[in-house]
Amino acid sequence: MQSGSTVALDVRSRFPGGRNVGGKYNIADHKVTMYVGEIKKQCLSLFGSLEAFPQILRIVFAHELGHAEDANLQELSDLLDHCDNEQERKRIALRIEENAWDYAKKLIPEEDQSIMQTVIYYSLKSYREAIAGEIA
Repeated sequence: MQSGSTVALDVRSRFPGGRNVGGKYNIADHKVTMYVGEIKKQCLSLFGSLEAFPQILRIVFAHELGHAEDANLQELSDLLDHCDNEQERKRIALRIEENAWDYAKKLIPEEDQSIMQTVIYYSLKSYREAIAGEIA
């Protein structure tokens, strides 16, 4: 399946700052930036080698396209920007990420499911733990 997206693409080696971010979507200029060096680090961390790098790159890119093509992203982003309740902010952030992953799964259903599920699990882990921590 092809996305038909009109999103611009920028490829960089490293994400500025200390976080390990493989890709980022900028809603203001409708552009996805992919950080190849960070994706390689993620690949090594999750799978112990770069063997799965091409798949991880496709998966992360599909996820970022999911943000770009999310019809609800602007509304969810506005809610996030104006929300004073920390618990609700965490829930909105999780919804934004889950929406992008739902899109990615539809865009590349042929991708190795064990790799895909591992990437999704670790991508969403901190969001889910933040919510679970508030509940506990």
